Amino acid sequence: MERIGVVLGRREATPLEFWVGVEGEGLLRLDDLVVVEGFHPKVGKVRYFGMVDLVAKAHEGESFDTDVFLAVQGKIPVSLAYVAHVSVTRIVPEEFFPPDPGSAVYLAREEDLELALYYDAMKNQRGSTKLPAGFLKSGEVAYLNLEFLNGVKGGHVNISGISGVAAKTSYATFLLKSLLESEVLEEAHQARVLLFNVKGEDLLFLDKPNLRLSEEAKEEYRRLGLPPTPFGSVRFLAPPKKGEEGILPDVETRLEGVKAYHWDLVQFAQKGLLPFLFTDKGALTNLGFLVAHVTEKLRRLAEGQKGPHLLVADWPGGELPEDITFDDLGRVRLTSFADLVRYLEYKLLGPETGEGEGDRTWVARQARGTLEAFVRRLRSSVENVGHLVRGDRKGNPPDPLEGGEQVHVVDLAKLSPQGQMFVVGSLLSDLFAKKERGQYRGRVFVVLDELNKYAPRDEESPIKDVLLDIAERGRSLGVILIGAQQTASEVERRVVGNAAIRVVGRLDAAEAERPEYRYLPTSFRQRALILPQGMVILHQPEIPVPLLVRFPFPAWATKREEVLEDNSAEALRREFF
Repeated sequence: MERIGVVLGRREATPLEFWVGVEGEGLLRLDDLVVVEGFHPKVGKVRYFGMVDLVAKAHEGESFDTDVFLAVQGKIPVSLAYVAHVSVTRIVPEEFFPPDPGSAVYLAREEDLELALYYDAMKNQRGSTKLPAGFLKSGEVAYLNLEFLNGVKGGHVNISGISGVAAKTSYATFLLKSLLESEVLEEAHQARVLLFNVKGEDLLFLDKPNLRLSEEAKEEYRRLGLPPTPFGSVRFLAPPKKGEEGILPDVETRLEGVKAYHWDLVQFAQKGLLPFLFTDKGALTNLGFLVAHVTEKLRRLAEGQKGPHLLVADWPGGELPEDITFDDLGRVRLTSFADLVRYLEYKLLGPETGEGEGDRTWVARQARGTLEAFVRRLRSSVENVGHLVRGDRKGNPPDPLEGGEQVHVVDLAKLSPQGQMFVVGSLLSDLFAKKERGQYRGRVFVVLDELNKYAPRDEESPIKDVLLDIAERGRSLGVILIGAQQTASEVERRVVGNAAIRVVGRLDAAEAERPEYRYLPTSFRQRALILPQGMVILHQPEIPVPLLVRFPFPAWATKREEVLEDNSAEALRREFF
């Protein structure tokens, strides 16, 4: 063991914290782990493990600030004090009496480091539960206890940080790589990932090797027990282009391997997806009730229908020419979302001529103002989701529980905010319902950025309700949320509070002072303001102090320019034939 100093006697030493005087040419830095041995005749030998959270140097012998100039010139005698504050992480055995001043302090390495960070306790009856999470400042591998992530003892991950420099998405995808390929997660081959791409097209190249991956980075992956390769089993889905007769994915940088997704009208009605168009249901007292009522009416209307069009039983035959108004209509086949909106307007408000009233079985005794507010919101949604909900083709909504691919990337980047809300809400509600019914036994990891938009603290929406369900009950069903946001202070408390693993990248100065980050010691909150890319602060329940962790450069491309092209004959055959 490398001796680094001694426990100071001038400052109090307690069972939970003490000060170290660094001796000679010793080097003690923030985040270094140390070990001290104490002894008491009644309990025997006790070992104290701790982490350095403050280091300082000062001249002893100076009385005034200007004395430093005299000291530099050698005109007054001074001594250089190099001290460090240590927060105790573990005492073995648990005998809570303080270490003696003058006790030798050593750097914790190998077995001592494992004891300091409880790595020795990260195991169950099947073996180790140490999940690689990156590297410590010392170069040692940092681990998470898998049981606090997979739902056994806890679940969910929350990542905070400034967009563009906090590496939220990069660390989330690295965690997925570790979960799926480290061989720590039980039955990892049955795990599924639903990954939402909310910005640009950065996540559409997860299956492509990164041109910028160095040999040094590859070696780091090997030290973590991970292959330095891209994700091997990925399906990419994107919304269809607007105004196209066919169904073509609306992407620009990736031209192959992406499929378009959409819902048909019967799926929209049968699955009860109407509420996810009304993200402001709290704006009107009765609007929420009306949305639920119409959703149920549509579900009954679609019973037994196979789609993709929706047949309206109370209108006698005929197609729907564009120049015919609703008072002239008979039975029709609805073939677009715009048709469905006009039908609902007719049922709620009556003929377009203004004569008569809506169908009483649909109106549910709601005031005219509430009905008109409902219809206005529906009309405005036609432009945003009309290409996502259609009656001209069989629906192909994303379903991470079907197919052979393990990772499903769902692109949202080009959708309007309402379109993004609709897709996220629809997919998560369907996924959670299937897991409740026991339709899939493997674990499902959901990765969603911009949680402050989908689960805002001060607003109500159907999507927020689904996310709360996942946060509070998901881990018992095997649904784990890996959520991210710039500002945790703007996200619903219960969504953030139910995350057992918390990760912080670079923070805004004002955000760092919010109560949501009080679990971080002051020194860590200060350092969060200057964290470089590739570094995060990691907090988990089993370790009483946060860890500063560095994770390796992505082995997968994060944009088109980073793709390492494979021009082999086999690769060309797969692409063109």
